[in-house]
Amino acid sequence: MGQVTFVCLNGEFLPSDKPVFFGNNRAFKYGDGLFETMRAIGTTVPFLSQHIERLRKSAAILQMELPETYSVSYFQKQISRLLNANKLFNGAKIRLSLYRKDGGNYQPLTNKTDYYIECSPLESKNFSLNAKGLKIGVFSDWKKPINELSSIKSANALFYVKAAIYARSQNIDESLLLNEHNQIIESTSSNLFILSNNNLITPSLSEGCLPGIMREIIIQLALNEKITVYDDVCISENDILNADEVFLTNAVSGIIWVVAFQNRRYFCKTAKKLSANLELLATTLV
Repeated sequence: MGQVTFVCLNGEFLPSDKPVFFGNNRAFKYGDGLFETMRAIGTTVPFLSQHIERLRKSAAILQMELPETYSVSYFQKQISRLLNANKLFNGAKIRLSLYRKDGGNYQPLTNKTDYYIECSPLESKNFSLNAKGLKIGVFSDWKKPINELSSIKSANALFYVKAAIYARSQNIDESLLLNEHNQIIESTSSNLFILSNNNLITPSLSEGCLPGIMREIIIQLALNEKITVYDDVCISENDILNADEVFLTNAVSGIIWVVAFQNRRYFCKTAKKLSANLELLATTLV
């Protein structure tokens, strides 16, 4: 895979092995920032408009000011330039970070923002279903609160870090997360879907899960296949144990099928079909 040699800071390309930030960076000091992760196919991000829209909504919640120049076409241009500079043409993970400009303590001196883009190579150019299913378990030490912050990808990700450490300690691939009402809402890095009696079910956004870009795309792809979708429900451990299939979704990997939860094992017939449809859709957008 390719070697990453450049990053992008406010439109300026800098060496990836040199310091970029100072200690007064607000994302570092207070977690005062947002980020989006996404997949590039070639040098294009197929669902970039949805990511920028979510970034704008999240910035509004945090009262961050985004200039009009932060458009979909602007960020697509910066991402394409960065991928070309790094010679990454066969699939790449993109992380776009947005953070409030330096200055102040808890109370910032300004609400204006800076941005930072980094990239890393992926093994495949397009979305593809994982060959080996994941083993998952429930992380119950901490519960995710339900409030406005539930819907944003914040630079303060300690909750997810803790859950990922738990997964490693239990020798599983992903942790499922609980909300304050002890309902399963998502995994460490993905939204959750289960297939039960030919119905596709995913936790409601009102339960505190992240409004994933891929979540919405998979819901639409399932509806196109005449699959009944319930996206306004709660999911319990028993629901997962009684499911016919379980899979996760995120904007980098697409669909990730789950093979095991506790003593239960799953196949991936529907996940495989939807993944193929996703690959075809993404190809038409680049």
